[in-house]
Amino acid sequence: MTEKTANFGFREVPEDQKEGLVKEVFSSVAARYDLMNDLMSAGVHRIWKDAMVEWLNPQPGWKSLDVAGGTGDIAFRIVDLARSRGGEAAVTVCDINQKMLGEGVRRAEEKGEGAIEWVCGNAESLPFPDAYFDSYTIAFGIRNVTHIDQALVEARRVLKPGGRFLCLEFSKVEVPGLDTLYDAYSFKLMPKIGGLVAKDEVSYRYLAESIRRFPPQAKFAQMITVAGLEQVKVRNLSGGIAAMHSAWRI
Repeated sequence: MTEKTANFGFREVPEDQKEGLVKEVFSSVAARYDLMNDLMSAGVHRIWKDAMVEWLNPQPGWKSLDVAGGTGDIAFRIVDLARSRGGEAAVTVCDINQKMLGEGVRRAEEKGEGAIEWVCGNAESLPFPDAYFDSYTIAFGIRNVTHIDQALVEARRVLKPGGRFLCLEFSKVEVPGLDTLYDAYSFKLMPKIGGLVAKDEVSYRYLAESIRRFPPQAKFAQMITVAGLEQVKVRNLSGGIAAMHSAWRI
């Protein structure tokens, strides 16, 4: 019987080992994760995340779930946007990595923010009831899941009818010439910066490779549809370096 494998960057590893390897990566980089995001994107990731939450357009009274959102970047934005509009938001962050959650909790304590719940859980088997949330967000996390199709099925399961799915993820560059520059940056500079700042060149090499293994925009949109979500729409950011996929549970 052939052993099932999963991609871990450009390597194929036994399927049952990928989750542990991904945990090791994010445990290693957790303390410097937000700083590295700023350095690697020159702060552009903040613009992308703002665009994501603006498109989400959370409504008063929503229960929002942010998956793989350990350090809280999306959750804080949802809470802040709701308050700027005179409402409150109930946000749950679910992440498989306890160290990443620890960074989020630390940031919440520094901000005096008590509106966010922090839960350790797996995107492929979420510890929440059926039809519980009004929105499900995941930013730069779904490409690290072993079974992306199962994570999408779980997203649909926990959404209420009429609930919104929104994913922000690195994607396929669609601007001629930009892809060549981006490849050179990703595979040469990104790991070097990771080595210097986070003291972990290997993890950032994996993160660059994992971006290339993630399905392009149209294929991922099809996967979302197969999972039972509907009205799928795609918006490219920065020429396709990142993309947002929106869908609804009808």
